Amino acid sequence: MNNQIITLVKNPRTVERLIVGRPTSDGAGVKLTRVLTSDLQLRLDPFLMLDAFGSDNPDDYIAGFPDHPHRGFETITYMIAGRLLHRDSAGNEGLLENGGVQWMTAGRGVIHSEIPQQEYGMMEGFQLWLNLPGKDKMCPPWYKDFNAAELPHFKREDGLDITVIAGETQGVTGAVTRSGTQPLYLDIHMPAHTSFEQILDPGMNAFIYVYRGSVKVADQAVPIRHMAVLRNLAHSDGIALQATEDAKLLLIAGMPLREPIVQYGPFVMNTQAEIYQALADMRDGRLVESA
Repeated sequence: MNNQIITLVKNPRTVERLIVGRPTSDGAGVKLTRVLTSDLQLRLDPFLMLDAFGSDNPDDYIAGFPDHPHRGFETITYMIAGRLLHRDSAGNEGLLENGGVQWMTAGRGVIHSEIPQQEYGMMEGFQLWLNLPGKDKMCPPWYKDFNAAELPHFKREDGLDITVIAGETQGVTGAVTRSGTQPLYLDIHMPAHTSFEQILDPGMNAFIYVYRGSVKVADQAVPIRHMAVLRNLAHSDGIALQATEDAKLLLIAGMPLREPIVQYGPFVMNTQAEIYQALADMRDGRLVESA
């Protein structure tokens, strides 16, 4: 337990724009909200997509995500509520439950499924796509499950509680680190009338997504179910958050790769030729064999 409120940020970032997610469906018809869409990929490089899903209607999620391929990036699935079973072509299997994280590096090729293990109740969580540098896109697949108890936390006596999925905050290092993209992924729970500051490298692209309550960023309100893209300014050294009501949000930041992004569905590469190769490998049964 840490009861010290640390003031770190002298020139906080401001909000560049607020974004409301787009309702869509994926997999075998799972209803979700696409918060980070393809038109934001260059602006929020190295992040490619953020989906938020949440429903207590089994018809919205029960069919899940049957076998499907990936190549060229990483997926981070964070389960707030519910149970999701992962199986993949590399022989990995894991049950993702309340508060758990699944981190998968697709690399040069993986086929996996994510199937709900419940017939009723709330299913809620997020899936983030993190790009891989071109030199690593054909790396071997990798997979790791973290249950809620394994995820590092930073807590204060005023009730502020942060789950550190990736990166570092207040001296607490997250479950996963990546040298290239240096992702920061925090789930921040802020009781009413609390504040929090996080140092951010000025070169990082960063955003927040509020999924409970509302917060203020440099005195601008960010309501529930909104993403705030944080402005990149050379003199800014971080973000300052204030909660006037109980709030929960994701803070996500990373160093841009500044490489071409060519996406075709579940494949994200640097060139069209690499996409054609991925499609040919999938068609000819070589996507996983090449792994």
